[in-house]
Amino acid sequence: MAENKMLKFVSREQEMPPKRSADERIKDFSEIYATFVQPSAQDQAGRCSQCGIPFCQVHCPLSNNIPDWLKLTAEGRLQEAYELSQATNSMPEVCGRICPQDRLCEGNCVIEKDFNSVTIGSVEKFLTDTAWENGWVKPRTPRQEIGLSVGIIGAGPAGLAAAEMLRAKGYEVHVYDRYDRVGGLLVYGIPGFKLEKQVIARRAQLLEDQGIKFHLNFAVGVDAKIAELRERHDALLIATGVYKARDVGLPGAGLKGVLPAMTYLTASNKVSLGDTVAEYESGELNAEGKDVVVIGGGDTAMDCVRTAIRQGAKSVKCLYRRDKENMPGSQREVKNAEEEGVEFVWLSAPQAFLGDDKVTAVRANRMRLGLADSSGRQMPEVIEGSSVNHPADLVIKALGFDPEDLPKLFDAPELTVTRWGTLKVDFRTQMTSLDGVFAAGDIVRGASLVVWAIRDGRDVAETIHQYLKAKVEAGLAKAS
Repeated sequence: MAENKMLKFVSREQEMPPKRSADERIKDFSEIYATFVQPSAQDQAGRCSQCGIPFCQVHCPLSNNIPDWLKLTAEGRLQEAYELSQATNSMPEVCGRICPQDRLCEGNCVIEKDFNSVTIGSVEKFLTDTAWENGWVKPRTPRQEIGLSVGIIGAGPAGLAAAEMLRAKGYEVHVYDRYDRVGGLLVYGIPGFKLEKQVIARRAQLLEDQGIKFHLNFAVGVDAKIAELRERHDALLIATGVYKARDVGLPGAGLKGVLPAMTYLTASNKVSLGDTVAEYESGELNAEGKDVVVIGGGDTAMDCVRTAIRQGAKSVKCLYRRDKENMPGSQREVKNAEEEGVEFVWLSAPQAFLGDDKVTAVRANRMRLGLADSSGRQMPEVIEGSSVNHPADLVIKALGFDPEDLPKLFDAPELTVTRWGTLKVDFRTQMTSLDGVFAAGDIVRGASLVVWAIRDGRDVAETIHQYLKAKVEAGLAKAS
């Protein structure tokens, strides 16, 4: 009888791919984890219990067929495993690297409690890297051209996922983006130590090979208004994401050296890509030799503190108003940051930024956790008379993101927004208040995870297809 390759969690310990030492990895922006070699990947995939109700799949926004491709990996059927993983995921090489698996699939693995979860993300990364190396990744070219055109505003994960799906169905797809590279947040917001930029460049080239046309350095509302794009295309998708920094109205917030996270991260990523950024060269957006304080407890805050360490900061502190157990960011990222020398100041909230012209310190209050709010999380309360001054030459606000005023930015006042500023859509179709104009990703749901943006992009591609199919059948659009 052939050996059962699965259910090995009782005899095999959980292992992650080799991780570079903190002293080594803080010297560059390369990814900190190596890729599994095949025997290790097969061993770790074989730890899967093949449970009847796969909670890993249930808690994956994309509903990836995780137990199935783990089984195929354990059996050494790697190409089949890759084909299955990419059937539900437009960017498995990205999700394997940056998804907070400890909060999603791995965090809900049924063997987690006593045996530690299956290392799903690392196996996914191994599969997709192996697929690229062996030429298994092919552009999804359509069998026939439909003769209809779809325009997509935003070359981030939601826009790219929708573009791939629509092009595969035979639509002519044009993607417009204000940046000079494809990828949006994946390129300019996420540091290379989590996601090396060649991974995105490789995917962008694949989409071009599929026949998708990119229009970069293109500002909607300036280079073309929404009305013009509606004339050019049979349907339009808005997938801009949310980039406007959520601010904190405290004394001294306008001092030099107090920056929003995305401004700081974008400059760092551009420099890593070989671009010249004057504010970085002058030191304005560079942490080298400075006392840095980052405010926030999400994944963006973790990106900022770890970037500052690599830029050669004198010291890096992260202030968060709740405790470690209640922070929204990945615990794995916190551990990596602590290894690299970041100091976390839990239960601490900024009260004011100090300095005359330029920031010199952050005054923060000590906090305690009080009664739970409607979401069940304990509310932080100020401990009176507990303020502490933290020296700071650079303060980075990583408090989340809000949507820009798209009706004004796009010169389209007829676009309806919610009270949060996100685009209002019919949740059955994802259509906005404008006929034939759809929206997906963070611009609809608010700042969220990349994996949710990919899910939204894939879903909206199907609703756009159904909308255009109905128009053709009704004689309102003409397909070739």
